[in-house]
Amino acid sequence: MKRMGMIFRAKANKALDRAEDPRETLDYSYQKQLELLQKVRRGVADVATSRKRLELQLNQLQGQSTKLEDQGRKALALGREDLAREALSRRAALQQQVTDLETQHQTLQGEEEKLTLAAQRLQAKVDAFRTKKETIKATYTAAQAQTRIGEAFSGISEEMGDVGMAIQRAEDKTAQLQARAGALDELMASGALDDPSGMAKDDLAAELDRISGGSDVELELQRMKAELAGGAPQQAIESGEKKQEQEQPRHNLDK
Repeated sequence: MKRMGMIFRAKANKALDRAEDPRETLDYSYQKQLELLQKVRRGVADVATSRKRLELQLNQLQGQSTKLEDQGRKALALGREDLAREALSRRAALQQQVTDLETQHQTLQGEEEKLTLAAQRLQAKVDAFRTKKETIKATYTAAQAQTRIGEAFSGISEEMGDVGMAIQRAEDKTAQLQARAGALDELMASGALDDPSGMAKDDLAAELDRISGGSDVELELQRMKAELAGGAPQQAIESGEKKQEQEQPRHNLDK
């Protein structure tokens, strides 16, 4: 069970790592810091409000103390020592309250100064974090873009490698077919391969056909000349045949 739990946590951590975007995490952290800074500022404002309230109470008590002092002085001037004593007693009680409020005022003022200084420091930290956050986000975005460009170039390189191999195979096949066609042409020309159609002839047979065809034409020409001249066509034909027999050995010897 422990092993299964560890495997599950490892896979969950890997999945979260793939899903996590550092830019979103930085923005969320910055937002939380702004919320804390806002709370500190509200605390400073609350302390300042309490201090101001104490100042108003002090002003009121000090005004009452001054009024009682004047009343006691007037009563003593009129010979009413009892009234003067009562006024001074009340003034002494108010003076004790004034002293207590002044102590509280000083305490609140010290707390306000501390909170104000803490708010200023926190503000500086938040500003520094914001600058660093934007720098990290820009760097991360640039690195991500470079990675995508590199992956694209890698894919293009692999694709071009496959294309190059295909081109090489095509060139090899083309060269092989050209060589085979040339070899077949040479074999057909030399007569090493028989033509199943019976149309192909070697050089000697072609030459004999040419001579035979030429002789037939000569004989026909001699016969037509004899008919036009009014002579015996048979004699012209025989003379043409004799001429052909005399030229044929000579042609073979020349060849």
